[in-house]
Amino acid sequence: MNNIRKNRDLHVTGTLVWYYYICPREVWLMGRQITPDEDDSNVELGRFIHEYRYGRDKKEINLGNIKLDIMRRDGKEIVIGEIKKSSHFIESAKMQLAFYLKELKQRGIEARGELFFPEEKRKERVDLTTELEEELNKVERDILRIIYADLPPAPEKNKWCRRCAYTEFCWS
Repeated sequence: MNNIRKNRDLHVTGTLVWYYYICPREVWLMGRQITPDEDDSNVELGRFIHEYRYGRDKKEINLGNIKLDIMRRDGKEIVIGEIKKSSHFIESAKMQLAFYLKELKQRGIEARGELFFPEEKRKERVDLTTELEEELNKVERDILRIIYADLPPAPEKNKWCRRCAYTEFCWS
């Protein structure tokens, strides 16, 4: 049994779901709490956008292993939102938000989701469907398989590498 299993109970988070759709190596690194370059300009820009947009909404709601960017009511409906700097990662953002909706549903809270892209002045609605739930179940199992592995997956160049805050870790 490897040390990670002995030292702590690992669980899937929305951030790990996000990274799963971008790079499995990032999943392993984040799952091991190896943080990216905090001075990376993309990390700083994302932090700035998150902090200064949507000021009227409740932000940074922590519920167990999920951290919601925005939570508000729209009439009788609960809306949770995820703020992203661009829609370039829309698939990973959609799955991250669907993961949060699934976690809330498991706690008896029905909600709908919205992805916010403030720099593009757009938003996109996300509803939890049966198909998304089934995909998330598979993704969660695969994420756990990745982070319990003794070694990270080998680095593989993809279109996101040039903007990645882990570049030095993978390509030095």
